[in-house]
Amino acid sequence: MGKLKTQSLKKRDSDLAQSNRQLEILSNGIFQSGELPTFKNKIAETNQFPLKAKPLEILQVNVGYMCNQVCEHCHVDAGPDRKEIMTRETMQQILDVLKNTGAHTLDLTGGAPEMNPNFRWFVEEASKIGVKDFIVRSNLTIIRANKKYYDLPEFFKKHNVHVVSSMPHWTRGKTDKQRGEGVFDMSIKALQELNAVGYGMPDSDLKLDLVYNPSGAFLPGDQASMEKDFKKALLEDFGIQFHNLFAITNLPIARFLDYLIASENYEDYMYSLVEAYNPMAVENVMCTNTLSVSWDGYLFDCDFNQMLELPVNSKSKHISDYNTELLEGRNIVISQHCYGCTAGAGSSCQGSVA
Repeated sequence: MGKLKTQSLKKRDSDLAQSNRQLEILSNGIFQSGELPTFKNKIAETNQFPLKAKPLEILQVNVGYMCNQVCEHCHVDAGPDRKEIMTRETMQQILDVLKNTGAHTLDLTGGAPEMNPNFRWFVEEASKIGVKDFIVRSNLTIIRANKKYYDLPEFFKKHNVHVVSSMPHWTRGKTDKQRGEGVFDMSIKALQELNAVGYGMPDSDLKLDLVYNPSGAFLPGDQASMEKDFKKALLEDFGIQFHNLFAITNLPIARFLDYLIASENYEDYMYSLVEAYNPMAVENVMCTNTLSVSWDGYLFDCDFNQMLELPVNSKSKHISDYNTELLEGRNIVISQHCYGCTAGAGSSCQGSVA
C-alpha cells in the first residue's frame, strides 16, 4: 500500500472518530435529559417528520479540503495540511450524473476549490453541459495567494461562473479575527479585481454574492438589513459592488462545536437555536433538493452531514452508482445540528430560506 493511501486511510479513521465524538456530544446532555426536544421530535410536532427528498435540483460538490486559510468557524476543518483531493475520475462521474438528471445547479466548494489540480478542467467540462447556475465558492484570498491564481477573475468570467465569496464583515478587525491576519485586505483586493472584469455590477450577468457567518456564539441578524449595511460600507470605503448577501447560521459541528465547548457556550447556543426554531423554514431546507458529494464521491444529504459522516439513507451511496429511483423520496438523515438550518429565517448555502 502506498504511503499517500496509508495517510489518507489514517486521516479517514481520524475524521470518523471526530465525527462520532461530535455526534455523541450533540445527542447527549440537554437532549438526552429531555431539557430540549430532539430535532426529530420537534419536526414531528408539526407533522414534518420524516423529511423527504424531492427531485434533485442542486449538486453540491466538495472537491477537496485543502485551503490556504484556517478559519475558526470552518465546518470542513479545511487548511493547507489537508490532502483530501477529488480525482478527475470522480469529477467525470459527477459530469455523467449531471447530464442525466434535472439538476440545474452545480455548486463547487472546498476547502478552496481552486486548489484542486483538476479544478480548471472540471469547470471547463462542466460549463459545456450548460447547467443553469454554476457556482464556485471562493474564499477570495486564493485569488491573491499565488501568481498562478491571479487570472481567476478572467477565468471565472470566461465560463460565466457564479462566484459566491466569504466575507465575514466590512471591517478589517472583525474579518481578520475570524479568518486570519491580512485576510480582509486580500479579500478587498480580490473583490475589486472581480468588479474590474464585471462581477457584481448592477446590470451585469456575472453574479457575485457574499456570505456572512457570525463570528461568535450567536445567530445572524436579518439578511436584508445586513445586505444594505454591507453594500453601503463596501461601496463608500472601497468602491466595491456585489449582488446579494447570504446570511448563514454557524452549525454546531467541527471547529465551531469545539469553540462552543471551549468557550462554555455550547448549551446556550443550542438553546438559542431551539428557541428560534421556525417550522416554515423546515419546508425549504436545502437537504430536500440538494445532494452533497464528498471529495471521494460519497453522497450525503448536505455538507454538514458529510462532515459528521452521516451518509444518505439509500442503497445508492456513491456517485459512481447514482440511482435516481433509489435517491428520490428517501428519508433525510437528521440530528440535533439540523436546528441550525431551521432557526429564525432558516439557513442554507443560498442564505435565508423563509
